[in-house]
Amino acid sequence: MDVLIHLFVGLHIIGIAALLGGFLTQMKAMGAGTARYTPAMLHGALTMLVTGVILVGLNQADDQTVNNIKIGVKLALLIVILGLVYVKRDDEQVDKGLFGLVGALTTANIFIAVLWT
Repeated sequence: MDVLIHLFVGLHIIGIAALLGGFLTQMKAMGAGTARYTPAMLHGALTMLVTGVILVGLNQADDQTVNNIKIGVKLALLIVILGLVYVKRDDEQVDKGLFGLVGALTTANIFIAVLWT
C-alpha cells in the first residue's frame, strides 16, 4: 500500500508543478496584461484533484489518520482554482487580479500541505 500511496503523491506533485509552472511562465505576460490560463494549468489542477481524492481514500483504507479539516480547506482552494481556470481557459487574456489570485491560491495550497500538521 505504501508504494501505491507514494506513487500517487508523486503524481500529485507533478500536478501542482504543472499548475504552478504554468502560472510562473505567464508572470511576464501578467505584468503586460496579456496573461492567459494555459492548458497545463487546467490539467495540473485536474491531476491534483483526482490524485488528492485517491490519496485520501488510500490513506483511509490503510488506517492512517486523515485531517479532514485540512483536506477540506485544500479542496475548497482547489475548486476555486479549477473554477477560475476552467471558465477563463479560452480567453486570450485574463485580468491581472484573477490571474494573480490563481497563483496566490496555488501557493497557499502548497504551504497548507507542508506546514499544517
